[in-house]
Amino acid sequence: MTAFFNTTLGLPYGWAWTIATLVGILAIALPLMLAVAMVIYVDRKIWAAMALRRGPNVVGPFGLLQSFADGLKVFLQETIVPAAANRGLFLLAPIITFTVALIVWAVVPFQPGVVVANINVGLLYVLAASSLGVYGVILSGWASNSKYPFYSALRAAAQMVSYEVAIGFILISVVMWSGSFNLTAIVEAQKGVLNTPINGFFLNPLLFPMAIMFFISALAETQRAPFDLTEAESELVAGYQTEYSSMSFALFWLGEYANVILMCALNAILFWGGYLPPLDWAPLYVVPGIVWLLLKMCFFFFVFSWVKATVPRYRYDQLMRLGWKVFLPVSLFWVFLVSGVLMYARVGVPA
Repeated sequence: MTAFFNTTLGLPYGWAWTIATLVGILAIALPLMLAVAMVIYVDRKIWAAMALRRGPNVVGPFGLLQSFADGLKVFLQETIVPAAANRGLFLLAPIITFTVALIVWAVVPFQPGVVVANINVGLLYVLAASSLGVYGVILSGWASNSKYPFYSALRAAAQMVSYEVAIGFILISVVMWSGSFNLTAIVEAQKGVLNTPINGFFLNPLLFPMAIMFFISALAETQRAPFDLTEAESELVAGYQTEYSSMSFALFWLGEYANVILMCALNAILFWGGYLPPLDWAPLYVVPGIVWLLLKMCFFFFVFSWVKATVPRYRYDQLMRLGWKVFLPVSLFWVFLVSGVLMYARVGVPA
């Protein structure tokens, strides 16, 4: 795209690069905002179907405009800041949560060459940027100057940090097997896994357990059921966003669902072939890679909703025990196991 603005339109390279980058950002951010509105609708429809209810079905055809009606409602409401709250941090917290949820998408490859920033340390960027989300949660709970939001913020911080440690070790196994931190290179390394026509690390018996653990950790990282302890209504009213209203409240929900969509994309990219078709068969490559990626993301979002509709909430001690006493030691052991197998097979070591 930079070449188009530079060569075709005759703009200086600096301006061409800047405009091309802005266009790329808007091409991702605007559809993502629309996707967030629609996945909220889909989420509610899936829950309703599993509970034998109708779900949204009044506003617009089949209820498709329900999310936009909800958005208009919160937009027209008054933003109320508690008298004892720290006003600056109170208003900054949802902005941080929403912004962090967007910036991670800069390194997500939608198909070969279609990525805003194809950097060599893309996976490290994802870990670094996504870990910043905890600051928005902590600030919202503390700045509210209210007891229950503060409790919820502490819970969320402990939960997110705990599972990020396990996610880090899980990703090390993927990096060692693919030999790169670049997300596009990780996807390309999944072509014809183990000399089969199947694309995806899930077929690898060493990485399949990591794929399952990553999915469960993604549920905890995004505070989705059964790990939604930060919004345990019987204990905390509604969590760290209790004191928020209007658009500040909406930004938290937009950020949460943007993170859910991101985790669906990372599940697909890291273990299930990303933009590659399921089979390494030439006719399937006629379908654009972004279509395969979106189909896989839709599948994982359905599973996210399925889990929320059917699995009861964990207790907090169960949540922490799973993270520290199960996932952490298992993922750490798996790093040694994968590295040992790779060293034994001399994968990536020059002769």
